Amino acid sequence: IFVKAYKHKPDFFSTGEATLYLFNSGAQQLFEVKAFHEEYRSWFIGQTVQQDGRLLFVTPMDPLFLILSYLIKADKEPGKFQPLDQVVLDSEYPSCPLLLKCADVKQYIHHVTEEKEIGSQKFHKYSQEKTLKWLKKKVNQTVKALKSNNISVGERVHAATFISGIQITDTKEDYIRYAHGLISEYIPEDLSKELLKYLGLPELKSPAPEPPLKKRKLSDVPVEAEEDYTKFNSSNLKTKKANSKMSAAQKALAKVDKSGMKAISTFFSSKPKASK
Repeated sequence: IFVKAYKHKPDFFSTGEATLYLFNSGAQQLFEVKAFHEEYRSWFIGQTVQQDGRLLFVTPMDPLFLILSYLIKADKEPGKFQPLDQVVLDSEYPSCPLLLKCADVKQYIHHVTEEKEIGSQKFHKYSQEKTLKWLKKKVNQTVKALKSNNISVGERVHAATFISGIQITDTKEDYIRYAHGLISEYIPEDLSKELLKYLGLPELKSPAPEPPLKKRKLSDVPVEAEEDYTKFNSSNLKTKKANSKMSAAQKALAKVDKSGMKAISTFFSSKPKASK
């Protein structure tokens, strides 16, 4: 069955948006549901076409991650111990108490809480110290899984900080940092930062951008011309411009001695009238 619970990734701690989780029969196991969706995808089922072409992946999930959010919320009153059934409550989503029915929840809840027992009833209070110790175990388990499956993480860690141009090799710190990033998707941002310190990892910072080139300072001293530009007067420019438009034949004709020659226009002028 599907039940509504708070969304843990990525909007749970930012917007409180709701999503759906899957419980098996009897609510003994919680599953995370991820959807692979592409545009223009459908399923052919028998003689019908299913418009929703999403592919759903169902993965077992530790319910303590969801219960943890309610414990942190209830810790606003410091020093107050409460029964779990009074902590994991939500007026909008009454199915949330099903999380407490998951197998081993009550057995492992001490990893994230301090406990007090009065008679036959147990009371709990969120403990950040215990939670960090528990999360560190989760990180180490994730590192072990990454290595056993030969998953390279060095390039992914450095790509997040836009570091390029260097040879990337998987180091112990890269595995721990990458595992921390995966676990951080299921916990609040403040707790993620505390976990980073608890693991002894410094925060990654992007390399500082190169400083811009310095501009030459303009001087107030007047600049003297290094060349006499008066020689480029208008008459010389016109002559040079006219000469540049002459063809080779025209230039050769210009060099011929024209003394004693009549202009060609005189042969086409009107003849003078004879006097009577």
